[in-house]
Amino acid sequence: MCRVLGVSRAHYYRYKAHKPSKRSLEDKDLKQRIFRIFVEFKQRYGVMKIHYELSKELQPLQRRCSPRRVSRLMKEMDIHSIAIKKWKATSSSKQAIQQRPNLLKQDFSTTGLNQKWTTDITYIQTKRDGWCYLSTIMDLHSRRIIGYSFSKKMATKLIIKTLESAVQNRTITEDLIIHSDLGTQYTSDEYNKRLNELHIRHSYSRKGCPYDNAPMESFHASLKKECVYPIPVFENYEAAASVLFEYVHSFYNRKRIHSSLSYQTPLQVEITTIANQMAA
Repeated sequence: MCRVLGVSRAHYYRYKAHKPSKRSLEDKDLKQRIFRIFVEFKQRYGVMKIHYELSKELQPLQRRCSPRRVSRLMKEMDIHSIAIKKWKATSSSKQAIQQRPNLLKQDFSTTGLNQKWTTDITYIQTKRDGWCYLSTIMDLHSRRIIGYSFSKKMATKLIIKTLESAVQNRTITEDLIIHSDLGTQYTSDEYNKRLNELHIRHSYSRKGCPYDNAPMESFHASLKKECVYPIPVFENYEAAASVLFEYVHSFYNRKRIHSSLSYQTPLQVEITTIANQMAA
């Protein structure tokens, strides 16, 4: 057979005696674990989050794997998290915007739940129903989305509905602040009247300064990257509503870990916070 193949006997026997190295066997096992985590989180996790999940699996086995090794193995498998598509907002409005109090001043720190909330609206395009609008409220302590509403119209009614959904499941604490931009819905008399009734103080971003509402901007970036952009276009309002509901309530709040939360999920942070309050 060696003569037919033109291979020396020595080379053939060396090939038969060859055994995979310990390192290559470990890499094979790690690739299987990495790919399973990658699929489980719907291609939404990059190197650092996959490394965190992998480390939890390896800890009981007393094994370690560096982020650099995870990065190398992911490159070998040609897998990577969903890329962000850049969208540059433009505005043709020349109407003067009145500045309002900025109570947060980019201080997003908290010591407990229901101290600081932040809110905003983002645009979701559909094929049949055109642009639709997602309104959300986030608790800055846990980064959990506590209020949620989706509509075909961007009206004040939309953000009031979001506010009511948050209030239903939360406790209004003394000196609670909700932060928003200077959109006409948020500056409306109807919205601010409802905030006054609930004894919630309203804080506003400065004109043209998205950093004043950075946590909500970050949430919208994650939502677009991980939920919206992978789908070329939603067929209609109902299709978009279904996917967004699953992302916000099933994935983002319950499963998605955050580096800013020491790689915990928003739900885990809330459970821990409530438990500590009860024990105090």
